[in-house]
Amino acid sequence: MFCLAAFGSSTSGDLGEKLPELRSSDGQRKLSKNLLYSLPTAVALVILTYFIGYQVDRSEFTFLISHYFLFFILYLLVCWSVNNKSTIFFFVGLSIILRGILVFAFPNLSDDIYRFIWDGHLIINQINPFDHLPSYYIEHTIPINGINEALYKQLNSPNYFTIYPPVNQIIFASAAYLSPNSWWGCSLVIKGFLFAFEIGSIWLIILLLQHFQKPLKNVLLYALNPLIIFEIVGNVHFEGAMIFFFLLGIWLLIVKQKLVLSAIAIALSIASKLLPLIFLPFFILRLSTDIRYRTPSRCPIPLLEFFKRIDWQRNLLFFSVIGGTVLLVFSPLLSGTFLSGFGSSLNLYFQKFEFNASIYYLLGWVGFQYKGYNIIHTLGPSLSILVLILIILKVLREQHPSWNNLFEQCLFAISLYLFFAMTVHPWYVALPIVCCLFTRFRFPILWSGLIFLTYINYKYAIYQENLWVVAIEYILVGIFVIYEVFKYRGQESGIRGQR
Repeated sequence: MFCLAAFGSSTSGDLGEKLPELRSSDGQRKLSKNLLYSLPTAVALVILTYFIGYQVDRSEFTFLISHYFLFFILYLLVCWSVNNKSTIFFFVGLSIILRGILVFAFPNLSDDIYRFIWDGHLIINQINPFDHLPSYYIEHTIPINGINEALYKQLNSPNYFTIYPPVNQIIFASAAYLSPNSWWGCSLVIKGFLFAFEIGSIWLIILLLQHFQKPLKNVLLYALNPLIIFEIVGNVHFEGAMIFFFLLGIWLLIVKQKLVLSAIAIALSIASKLLPLIFLPFFILRLSTDIRYRTPSRCPIPLLEFFKRIDWQRNLLFFSVIGGTVLLVFSPLLSGTFLSGFGSSLNLYFQKFEFNASIYYLLGWVGFQYKGYNIIHTLGPSLSILVLILIILKVLREQHPSWNNLFEQCLFAISLYLFFAMTVHPWYVALPIVCCLFTRFRFPILWSGLIFLTYINYKYAIYQENLWVVAIEYILVGIFVIYEVFKYRGQESGIRGQR
């Protein structure tokens, strides 16, 4: 139709008037050709989504990883080759369809869904899920609607307190209330929430890319990423909620200049997963509307210089709203046993659980050679403190903080945390992926492909961790990180030299 209009209007006028119209016609033909070539890729991605979401068990590693890698290769080809706006939005629409397909599949790569259902049934029966271990209700044969032996046998951590924050618990309760007699129904409700969060995140990524004047095609790095698709909507991991509320907070703060609403959104992100807490120090200097606060003085003491640059009024308002909102959202769950139960669950991640770690495994091996036993009880907390110190030092050393480089600082913080962590599940990489969209770094994309290899652990009759896979994963990611760091440092040095 567009082409016909162009040729119809070219029947009069000189050649100079015809040329733009002919270019427009050529552009439309090229666009149609691009979309035509995109259709086979789209069909292939739909088929792969169906097989991974409906036809594979996590113990079938060869089937799973072959289909995942094929999806990942197609994803990279799309992100590399797509340039025009219409084709970008075609694949954005496809990414939403792929998530929609998975909404109706029961999670097949994670059994966390059963704990979600368990907690939800406790809440709708007016029982705080932090009060007792799941084993308590079975051992004391306490009659609770929806809580039974069959569900208990599916739990992967019946002897641990729940770890899920209030935003998650609200959704669990909604699922149990709307579908009290069906596990699949509960899964459908939870996935419905995560599907909505994902659509919101994709929309916010587009808005933020436009605001920061980044390439629009970067949205595909998140929207079409197979790890994001299969781990969030496919296997109900609440990184989806955390990312949506965090992006919403950033958009409200930077684009809409709504400080209070932004603080509420970021608080909800923290109440979905606690990880965004490590980003908050980078907001302190950026909250100033006065450029003087962002410009370093000549104070010889870094800490005094930092405090001189703080806009105390805006910081006090922002962080008070975050703290107050978090406290308000957590308040229904607060009880005499909450702190001990929730604290006990947090300690598991620092003193007991080990999975797909990098630096921790290396230091743990050295500690075992020196001490003769596993030093997890001291090494885990020590590394967490070290990460906190390094983040604080990074904040104190910032010379010219701006909203334009916020995501680069967040990428530094979350990557540092994960490289020193004791437990790094595949879905943990979702946050580095969304941060890298607004930076020059792409190592989280490579990481999202390699980390899926850790599903090899479930193929063994007795679960065991394949450390060769862990080594391959982190060696390749580490090499790519070093390459990108030196590449961009060299570019920055060249720019400074030209000045």
